[in-house]
Order: sequence, then structure tokens, then C-alpha cells
Amino acid sequence: MSNYIDGFVLPIPRVHLNEYKNVAEKVAEIWKEHGALSYFEYIGEDLILEGTRSFIEMVELKNDEVVIFGWVVFPDKIVRDEANKQVPNDPRMAELVSPLTDPKRLIFDASRMVYGGFKTLVQSSV
Repeated sequence: MSNYIDGFVLPIPRVHLNEYKNVAEKVAEIWKEHGALSYFEYIGEDLILEGTRSFIEMVELKNDEVVIFGWVVFPDKIVRDEANKQVPNDPRMAELVSPLTDPKRLIFDASRMVYGGFKTLVQSSV
């Protein structure tokens, strides 16, 4: 059986990166409680390759922002679909995410996030 992942890319203001990281660490645990096998988020560092479209362009990155690239691993699409129904309704999520989406601060702008669910094509591990 192959895993299923949800992948995402989003911009976060540098000034709020530590706050976002603290929330993301808690969100990761909630996803795992709802069936995720693992949860990853990384900060973009080397984002330009000549001849390709970059994450910078995709999320319309501003000078004071960083690109976050992440994915959540599930055992299969069935578990992922159920988690995607349950997690948004988990009361802890509202407490964690609402401060990030406050229009006065807008740490997390979902309209600039890129997201998708992916089934396995190739999987190779050490």
C-alpha cells in the first residue's frame, strides 16, 4: 500500500515566523491525532532555477516574507479524506488558526496558499 500526501506552499511574514512555527508544531500533532503518519514544514532557501517558475512567483512573495513548503503523510486517501473532515472541526484548530488569519495582522493568507492531494508515483527510501 502506498501513502497519500497533502502538499502546500504558502508565504509567511518573516516577523511572524516564530509565532507561525509554534502554531504549526501544535497543528502537526492535531493532524497526527486524526490519522496523519507525519507532518513536515520547511522554509524556502534556494528557490530560483533558471527556466522554471518559482514558488516565489507562485505565492506572489513580498520582500518581508518567506516561503513555507510542507506536506502531511497519510497511510492512504481514505484516512486523509476523513482527517480533512475532522481536523477543521477540531476546536483546537480554531483557537490556533484564527489569530493567524486575523485581518488586522494577516499572518496567514489562504488566498495565496497553493495546495493539493497526491497519490504515490515513485517512492524510494534509504
